Amino acid sequence: MNTPPLQDLQAFSAVARLGSFRRAAIEVGVSPSALSHTIKGLEQRLGLRLLHRTTRSVSPTEAGRQLLARLAPALQDITSALEDINAFRDSPMGTLRINAPRAACQWVLPPLVSGFLTRHPGMRMEVVADDRFVDIVAEGFDAGVRFGESLQQDMVAVPLGPPQRFVVVASPEHIARHGRPKHPRDLQQHPCIRIRFPSGSYFKWEFIKRQHAVQVEVDGPLASDDLMLMVQAAEAGVGLAYTYEQHAMPALQAGRLVTVLDDWCPRVPGFNLYHPSRKLMSAGLRAFIDHVRLTHEGVAAS
Repeated sequence: MNTPPLQDLQAFSAVARLGSFRRAAIEVGVSPSALSHTIKGLEQRLGLRLLHRTTRSVSPTEAGRQLLARLAPALQDITSALEDINAFRDSPMGTLRINAPRAACQWVLPPLVSGFLTRHPGMRMEVVADDRFVDIVAEGFDAGVRFGESLQQDMVAVPLGPPQRFVVVASPEHIARHGRPKHPRDLQQHPCIRIRFPSGSYFKWEFIKRQHAVQVEVDGPLASDDLMLMVQAAEAGVGLAYTYEQHAMPALQAGRLVTVLDDWCPRVPGFNLYHPSRKLMSAGLRAFIDHVRLTHEGVAAS
């Protein structure tokens, strides 16, 4: 039996670990069809079926599970060895994959990403804008971006941006027609624009005043996961919207929107870059974290 190429074994490991040709193809950096062709070639070379395939799932066979169990530590050793020699370069090389909500991609990441790539020309970055709460390890990301309260305990967090403020906004005409809420509970008597997660659940609006936290389940004629649509709908008088102050600022400054419940909407800690504490940190991720910290120190000093 001829020894299979290392990249074929890496491809099999990704598919077996992620249980998906689509997600494994993203991690490996090829198309799903090319990845399927690679796995078929590997199985033919070995004379064994390694994966059970159905229209809904992919799982390793008994032979595949045994091969994966032996391959995983070996591939990790190879990755570690390659990362070790990265230290001898003036600048790290490789691809850094980050999952982040769309708001962070719009406001926080652009200057950090451009500065990092300029400083480290041997690096590439893949930033996936996704408002879902994803398992970054299972989906092949090196790191993710989220607010601190939504992070799992086994994650290491690095502050990524300035404090954020969420505000409740409405058009002046809406306030004239429906009145101004004085307490978050009053929102239950107002038409609101609901925030829908990709999972299908709805976000409960969160407020805090003098350490007293309140969550309100609102209702209204419109629900969306698109911030631009929500702000524009609020401008049109559809209802009250809960959004980032920065996102609504142009309409606020132009007088098309006004804020309500300001004393219940303080600034909160901003986004965090997070990564698993149990996973080997690549030289590229280490360099990006260093870049983030240096950038923040420069901003704080200015």
